[in-house]
Amino acid sequence: MTKTILYIEDDAASRTLVERTLIFAGYTVRLAERGLEGVDLARSIHPDMVLTDVNLPDISGREVTTMLRSESYFRHIPIVALTAQALDEQREMTMASGISGYIVKPIDVEALPGQIEHYLSGAKDHLDTGKLVDAQERYTQEVVTRLEARIRELETVNDNLRRLDKMKDSFIQLTAHELRTPLTLVNGYCRLLQDNPALKLAIQQNESARTLVGSLGDSIERMQGVINEIVTVSRIMTNQIEMSISQLVPATIVRKVLANHEATLQGRHLHLHFDPSNWPAKMYADAELLALALSNLIGNAIKYTPDNGSIHIRARADQREIRLIVEDTGIGVAKEEQQRIFDRFHSAHDPLLHSTSKTAFQGGGLGLGLAVAKAVAEAHNGRIWVESTGCDPAKLPGSTFIMAFPLTAEPVNRTGSLS
Repeated sequence: MTKTILYIEDDAASRTLVERTLIFAGYTVRLAERGLEGVDLARSIHPDMVLTDVNLPDISGREVTTMLRSESYFRHIPIVALTAQALDEQREMTMASGISGYIVKPIDVEALPGQIEHYLSGAKDHLDTGKLVDAQERYTQEVVTRLEARIRELETVNDNLRRLDKMKDSFIQLTAHELRTPLTLVNGYCRLLQDNPALKLAIQQNESARTLVGSLGDSIERMQGVINEIVTVSRIMTNQIEMSISQLVPATIVRKVLANHEATLQGRHLHLHFDPSNWPAKMYADAELLALALSNLIGNAIKYTPDNGSIHIRARADQREIRLIVEDTGIGVAKEEQQRIFDRFHSAHDPLLHSTSKTAFQGGGLGLGLAVAKAVAEAHNGRIWVESTGCDPAKLPGSTFIMAFPLTAEPVNRTGSLS
């Protein structure tokens, strides 16, 4: 059976030379240009032998060897270094990483097949025990130094990301507030138009004028809703919102939320199933934030459930927590989206279906509703998740969103940490 050799080398000329030589000698050859690429490929194909250059662009050949030797399959297969390093100290460190042996560059194409067969037969290069221990200590120090440098790089990148995220939140808040002021003025002028006695009569008598003023009012209201949503989520995410935790009746909050969605439910012919008779009698939460989270979950169910579908709202409690459940018969949520849909500004569905409507089937939105619901749940030391077998607009598998809140909370009034 033909043996497979993986060769990890960033130099194109060396790759070509070794590949052609080994193929001519009857081997199957797989190539990788970078260390991590080679490690991934090795795990995938399980080669009979690994050849690796010592100096690679991302990680060294020594680190490639250490990573592979940590896995059971690679503990006994030959891993051989190709190196031009002439210093004994460097070769000793290469041996200390777990290398079976090394082949010196430049490659001798006539000798290479015999060298490969030598290591495939189980042969290994050996190093004096004292030198090996010393080399292992030096190699360990090299790895630690590289790791420390990488950690410092990641910390710098992380700090920059935090700074950019803070700038983004500040920009969103500033933009929303800048939009809110002129919109308030426009809304005021619209109200003046509607309340002016002379204009009111003219508007009532002219259907086009009624439609125009009505559309203007609806558009202003929708824009105000968008701005309020942006401001709210920005305040939540930057810990700038007050929480007032108190004992409340969860079914009462749901009733108030449903009253705001009643017209949409009727207009879309959606069947609502809500029986509070067996609901838990109390829970501790911020009533306003809980209503906001529930409204977003119910609005999401409306948006992704086709006309004549069903929405079930239930509650379940045990000794540790109360779960508020919104289940629908809609298009469902793809498995790969079930974590990301709670991220800010994330939309799991086709942007071509996006509309300004918050209630149209698959109308889309800003991608804030579920992020707000998650932030509210976590601010109460709770959690939120979705259960769905997948997304299928034809079969309509539906989805179930669950918010869980602890029952052990005490009434407080504090600034919430909703980051």
